[in-house]
Amino acid sequence: MPTSAPDSDPPPPPGCPAHSGQASEPGRPEPLYGPEFAADPAAVYARLRAYGPVAPVELAPGVHASLATGYATALEILRSPDTFARDPRRWEALADGTVPMDSPIVPLMMYRPTPMYTDGEDHERYRGAVSDTLNRLNPHPLRTYVEESADLLIDLFGPEGEAELLSEYCARLPLLVFNQLFGCPPELSETLVKGMAALFDIDEDAMKADAVLREALSALITTKRAEPAADITSWLIAHPARLNDEEMTHQLILLLGAGVEPVKNLIGNALRLLLSDDRFAGDLSGGTMPVDDALDEVLWTDPPVANFCTHYPVHDVTVAGHRLAKGAPVLISMAAANNDPQLISDRRGNRAHLSFGAGPHACPAKDPARIITSIAIEKLLDRLPDIELAVHPDQLRWRPGPIHRALAALPVSFPPIAAKYDAVSAAATDQNPGGNAWNPSPAPSTSTRSPSTPKDATSTERGRDSGNAAQRPWWNSLITWWRGR
Repeated sequence: MPTSAPDSDPPPPPGCPAHSGQASEPGRPEPLYGPEFAADPAAVYARLRAYGPVAPVELAPGVHASLATGYATALEILRSPDTFARDPRRWEALADGTVPMDSPIVPLMMYRPTPMYTDGEDHERYRGAVSDTLNRLNPHPLRTYVEESADLLIDLFGPEGEAELLSEYCARLPLLVFNQLFGCPPELSETLVKGMAALFDIDEDAMKADAVLREALSALITTKRAEPAADITSWLIAHPARLNDEEMTHQLILLLGAGVEPVKNLIGNALRLLLSDDRFAGDLSGGTMPVDDALDEVLWTDPPVANFCTHYPVHDVTVAGHRLAKGAPVLISMAAANNDPQLISDRRGNRAHLSFGAGPHACPAKDPARIITSIAIEKLLDRLPDIELAVHPDQLRWRPGPIHRALAALPVSFPPIAAKYDAVSAAATDQNPGGNAWNPSPAPSTSTRSPSTPKDATSTERGRDSGNAAQRPWWNSLITWWRGR
């Protein structure tokens, strides 16, 4: 367990970068931003391990933190809420202005009234609202909806024989699913997804993106308070926690942050593995698709959220010989901890990774995330069994950023296939709203039931008239946007 801190920092251990000069500059914390880290984070984690299981890092220019890279140490921190709090209002460098509010990392680390950034009674209240709402989702209609959404997207690029999967499939599928789950109108969809992606990129537009994101979600909440339906937004509004609009906005930001950008990157990272690693590619050519194995492997080796779960010591504390100051951020490196050399090497079927966190703040949405990801991959490989990377794996590039592990693009080629549905005619129905070209397509629920919907109901269900003309424009507007019209 953590112990009280000594009066002064212990000297760096032998072989650490402070002695060897392996860090980018002598005495400077290792930067976790920029193209160098994105290109080879494993090399950075290897250097950090020379410090021991906790090491100093820089998250953005001038923003210093400690990073837990050892599996046992990470688990100890995650399971010690009395010593390591999650509330960023304890972050002393932000409170005293050492870290400016306009730093690009701040929107992902600042206080929000959600279960991720609170402790004690507040955490229990917010987590109860989020967990109870997610528990109302029925996995069976969710699976069906993901399959139908995947078919829609594959129809858009399948006849072309080539695609950039990250933008044309991995990003769009969670968008479709969460549009449905949130009951989100199409005019807000692009704003929400672009805003969340900008937050994870940790660029100079992060604060602006956060403001735009809040504005769009505020409009959604206003709509759902006036016209509740069987969707996550309405269920959160009706929850006994009685969330106000500000609290509602931040719960939805949390769910978007957990369900859109990380799921997009999990799908992309798993597809990269399946299409480039002989252990999986060989199985694919043999007619089997080890999607679950690939998903487990990528959650161990390239988790979409690589470094996060920020904690703040409630007092000076020493962990594994390293002094951690009160109120100084300590992040968990899920990527480094999962690949701790002291762990067992055979991980097949082992799901003890930290990619969804652990302890009282563990991610409550891991089951829906896994459902969406596995079905997205299975559907793509089923319809495009001869799909291949269009470039050598070494030519793939990763997006910079200290938090995520995210590809910049995933170009592929395959023998062209016929569309399952008439997507082109569907897009044209904006000009012919009385047409009926796309009845088989998925569509938002037409349910007008109140948020007291029974637990087995979910926003992924479809009414009998789900393909009627009144519903198609929602899909048509997304198709028109994606086709660049």
